[in-house]
Amino acid sequence: MEAERSRLRGGGHEGGGRTRAAGLLLGLATVLVGLMAGLFFAFDISVMPGLAASDDRTYVTAMQHFNAAIDGNGLFGTVFLLALLAAAAAAVVEFRGGRRRVALCAGAAAAAYLVVLVITFTVNIPLNNELAAVGDAAKATAFPVLDKFKGTWVTTNIVRTLLCTAALTALARALLLHGRDTAARPC
Repeated sequence: MEAERSRLRGGGHEGGGRTRAAGLLLGLATVLVGLMAGLFFAFDISVMPGLAASDDRTYVTAMQHFNAAIDGNGLFGTVFLLALLAAAAAAVVEFRGGRRRVALCAGAAAAAYLVVLVITFTVNIPLNNELAAVGDAAKATAFPVLDKFKGTWVTTNIVRTLLCTAALTALARALLLHGRDTAARPC
């Protein structure tokens, strides 16, 4: 019994390195998904309401600048994509290590975050591109794309926030289960 507890903690020879690797992957995924949840949440509660109170020209110009800053930021791209890879890798390592409940939580987090990526690539980025196509907002006389942008972009960003929060919750549960010596209820 004590040998089994030691193995689960990573202290045994068999699977100890894999257990430590899984813990590191879970920790990394948790931090990265948390960063993304925070970014989306900040847009939900401050950026978008603040822009909604401005005129159309200011709204378009600001969103163009935000999008250009994010698109050109390698650190953002790394965090954005590595969050999925770390969560999925943790699920695989935990599953192979026989820790099915932990793997289930990490897998659920990876699935939720994958939906975030799909929404981003199929909805938010195309909308950002339409807004970028407006060009210099100071020279534009009308913004026909803006009504569609505001309604759809804001709504899907709230969905991304909720999905990232769900993924973060599942990863926190996976970390908790990973750290226990005995099996716990699934997430």
